[in-house]
Amino acid sequence: MAVSSTTQAAISGPISVTVYNRTGQSVGNVSVDPAEFGGTINKQLLHDSVLMYRANQRAGTHSTLRRSEVAGSTKKLFKQKGTGNARAGNKRTNKRRGGGTAKGPKPRDYSYSLPRKALRAATRMAILSKLADNELTVIDDFGLAAPKTKEMAGVLKALKLEGVTCLISTDKNDPAIYRSGRNIRGVGVLPAEQLNAYEVLRKKQLVLTRAAFDKLRGAKA
Repeated sequence: MAVSSTTQAAISGPISVTVYNRTGQSVGNVSVDPAEFGGTINKQLLHDSVLMYRANQRAGTHSTLRRSEVAGSTKKLFKQKGTGNARAGNKRTNKRRGGGTAKGPKPRDYSYSLPRKALRAATRMAILSKLADNELTVIDDFGLAAPKTKEMAGVLKALKLEGVTCLISTDKNDPAIYRSGRNIRGVGVLPAEQLNAYEVLRKKQLVLTRAAFDKLRGAKA
């Protein structure tokens, strides 16, 4: 993000956003007050939010066998003293090949949650960072009445986003846009109410329909 090295940075002055049509032509400009999206970017909060979303995606199904779970006799291999060998326990010890793992991982739940207000603020900060870095594109309308992957690819090419990882967001769930974009590599589609800091930041470009952009600007903090 184009912010200072400090943990929190304020974005000042209005930001001009160009609105494009589906052929890539400019059809107007929108002036955005950074205060509409919080006005500041807190890197630590964004970092914490991304960590939470990534942790919640972990399956936590890892499992190793410990000493009591591996096959093998529990009899001591040889007497403690007098053999000249290093002392050893049974075959299940973690010191030997095929033995149990010492303090190995077991299935666990990694999920946790941050306060809802913090997550909402992080989402707005992520959108603001895209605005500040000129990584947000607004399109008036995709004009897709039915799912057409080829047409969606053509629109992205007209917007000079071909081959760029991007997240497309609409004001509401739109099956035509979702089914048109889901098969394009590096493209994700989400309605505005499902946006979160992780999904916004993990893609290079955020593409919003005009209706979704207006909805996000009018959303309460």
